[in-house]
Amino acid sequence: MKMTPPILPRAVLLALCLTLPLSLGVNPAPADSAPNDPNQETAELTEPEADANGANGDNENQAGNPVDYETAKAKADLDRIKEDIARLTAEKDKIEAERALATARRQQEQAEMLEQMERQKQEIEALKAEIELAETRERAGIKDELTALTIEGQMAVARANVAKAEAEQAASELRLIESAYRNQIAELTLAVELQQKESEAREFAQTGPVYLEDPVVDGRLVISDRRIALNGSINSRTADHVAERINYFNNRDRELPIFLVIDDSPGGSVMAGYKILKAMEGSQAPVYVVVKSFAASMAACITTLAERSFAYPNAILLHHQIAGGLFGNLTMQQERVEELQEWWRRLAGPVADKMGVTQEEFIKMMYENASTGDWQEFADRAVELKWVDEIIDEIEETSLLEHPDRQQRQQARSSTGITIAEEGAVYAHDEPVMKVDEKGQPYVLLPRINPLDVYWIYNPDGYYRAR
Repeated sequence: MKMTPPILPRAVLLALCLTLPLSLGVNPAPADSAPNDPNQETAELTEPEADANGANGDNENQAGNPVDYETAKAKADLDRIKEDIARLTAEKDKIEAERALATARRQQEQAEMLEQMERQKQEIEALKAEIELAETRERAGIKDELTALTIEGQMAVARANVAKAEAEQAASELRLIESAYRNQIAELTLAVELQQKESEAREFAQTGPVYLEDPVVDGRLVISDRRIALNGSINSRTADHVAERINYFNNRDRELPIFLVIDDSPGGSVMAGYKILKAMEGSQAPVYVVVKSFAASMAACITTLAERSFAYPNAILLHHQIAGGLFGNLTMQQERVEELQEWWRRLAGPVADKMGVTQEEFIKMMYENASTGDWQEFADRAVELKWVDEIIDEIEETSLLEHPDRQQRQQARSSTGITIAEEGAVYAHDEPVMKVDEKGQPYVLLPRINPLDVYWIYNPDGYYRAR
């Protein structure tokens, strides 16, 4: 940035011009002398000439006249100061001219701005006037519109009140109709519920079970609901089912008899059958066995060894030897034979004792009556052999208080297709599912039993197969 030398005031410069010659011993020129005096011009030396003269006679002046030397030097300095003053004065005039020009321009711009502001002010005033006029007109229009809207609103309110009144009247009529329908529905619902209750009531017997300490009345066996079904092959689940119910009925009453009812059982596991026998022996309430159709092997053993047993005349009982597979080396097979003989002694021994024969005689009688050793007899003949105690022509099941098809009907009404069992209903066990082998022969796989256990089951056609 270019620095402008300071400008000394004119009065200061003039004072310097007057005082400097006096201090140097030089008389200033008279005030009235003309600046262009020829004598003065000849007396004054230009700066180069003074420098030359000073250079030529410096030694001379210094040696001859020291005052003249100082006067010449002061004069030269004064000339330089005058030149500086003139230069500064010119620069000052230039700056003042530029300032005046800038001031003039600024004043012109301000004038133009004032003029523009005045025009804008006039435009704003005109716009305000237009806006006020438009607002006045709009207010007038809005007032008219509000008046119209007020009238329309009042009419709408009136129409709404009319519609509301009509709707309330229609709602009252609908409520009356709905009330009438509800009354009809309530009557129909009550009729349906009454019919359902009557139908459900018909599903149940109106009498209760009959409990007798001696269940035989005039040759008819009366069975209460203290009954346990024993059907299908006997396995550990069957034994648990029977033993649990014997214990339960004992806890209910220790005097009334418990009935173990066999419809059809080919026998089964000797361990499971033995568990049932021990549960019967340990029961304080008497456990009576009832055979309706068929009891073979382990089931026949349970019947024969019961405290008291009953059977229809045409029911069939079958006794035979225990049969089991052998595996392993000769020693293992011999041990297995000894195990089977011990089971035979423990189970068939009491049967033979009740018949009044030895075990050997019992086996001999089996093969005398059947080449296969499967000795079967009708119950009326089995009584003579003491396989069963009493023949009954009639059995009264007083425990059947619910229609037998009720559960099937409930299942049919179920959308899921899953059997719905009543709470507390208990089933003895799941009979194995029948399959067909590669030769087209039907069979079922018996549940796996303990390795020391053996099936005592009547199985002439191989229908029951071990795993």
